[in-house]
Amino acid sequence: MATTKEYRDFILEQLNILDTITCKSMMGEYLLYYNGLLFGGIYDDRLLVKIVEGNKKYNMEESIPYPNAKPMYLVDDVDNQDTLKEIVLATCKGLK
Repeated sequence: MATTKEYRDFILEQLNILDTITCKSMMGEYLLYYNGLLFGGIYDDRLLVKIVEGNKKYNMEESIPYPNAKPMYLVDDVDNQDTLKEIVLATCKGLK
C-alpha cells in the first residue's frame, strides 16, 4: 500500500515547525530530509525515522518500512509538533 498524498501533506504540515524539511517521492513513498540530511520517510501512511542513539529515549517501536529494509522507529504521536521537532533534531544530530 502506498502512502496517500493526504497523509504526506499532513506530515509535512506537522513538520513545518522546522524550516528546511524537504520531501522526495520514491516509488509511492516519501523520503524526508532536514537540512539536506535524510532522516526518515513516510511509508504506508506511517512516519518512520532512522534509529540512532539520540532518539532511543522516545521509546518508539521498531518497524520495517518495506521488505528487506533496516528497521526504523515508528513515530506514532504525529499530532504533537513539539515532540516531532525534538525527534527529528535528535535523529539528525545522531546521523552527523
